[in-house]
Amino acid sequence: MANGNGNGGVGLKERVAEVGDRVRQSQAWSSIFRPGSPFRHGYTDSPRNRSYVIMNNVLYHLHPVKVKRHGVRLSYTLCLGGLTFFLFILLTITGIFLMFYYRPTSPQAFIDIQALSTDVAFGQLVRNMHRWGAHLMVLTVFLHMARVFYHGAYKPPREFNWVIGVVLLLLTLLLSFTGYLLPWDQLALWAVTVGSNMAAYTPVFGDQVTFVLVGGVQITPDTLLRWYVLHVLFLPFVIVIFMAVHFWRVRKDGGISGPL
Repeated sequence: MANGNGNGGVGLKERVAEVGDRVRQSQAWSSIFRPGSPFRHGYTDSPRNRSYVIMNNVLYHLHPVKVKRHGVRLSYTLCLGGLTFFLFILLTITGIFLMFYYRPTSPQAFIDIQALSTDVAFGQLVRNMHRWGAHLMVLTVFLHMARVFYHGAYKPPREFNWVIGVVLLLLTLLLSFTGYLLPWDQLALWAVTVGSNMAAYTPVFGDQVTFVLVGGVQITPDTLLRWYVLHVLFLPFVIVIFMAVHFWRVRKDGGISGPL
């Protein structure tokens, strides 16, 4: 019996190792973890050097040593990704300015939005920059995704970065939608009503998702506070992480993609 258990244990380990090898040789694995070691340039394999190599790849993307000719050729789709990143920085700066004059409580939220137009120097200008910048960011992300799709740049070895881009598109839409509620006017209330009702149709966890988003069984001032936290903290933090991965993968996958 001992020999049988021992043989069975060895057989199980071999099967697990075989499954692991198949997973590592699959297309999904190779798209996420590119083959080849990043330490072939003299770095030793350690946690510190791994993070160092990754951060270098992110930073080198901003000022690469060389770029492909199509990457600098003037076209209608030139720098849509960079323009999206610029708009995100603009939204961050204008959003921080608006946070100084906005209180996520009822009815102070609506009063503060009105005060931005009448009592705050350049308040209306900054708010319009934030609002139209958000619309433009949604547009540029969509156009960027369309360019990548029609150029076939979602194909191997860039399929993982395409998934990251889809996630960034969804996060951008959520960021724009959560900001729509913050004025706390009638349009905002109807928007959150429609959004929470759509979330209620989530399979299995629909009621729980609605309860988390609304902060109860109906829309209250707690709903405003929750969406404010999502808009200014949670979603931007997640977007920054995915943008860093996206930039790193662009560099890792051979630079800016072009038409095939």
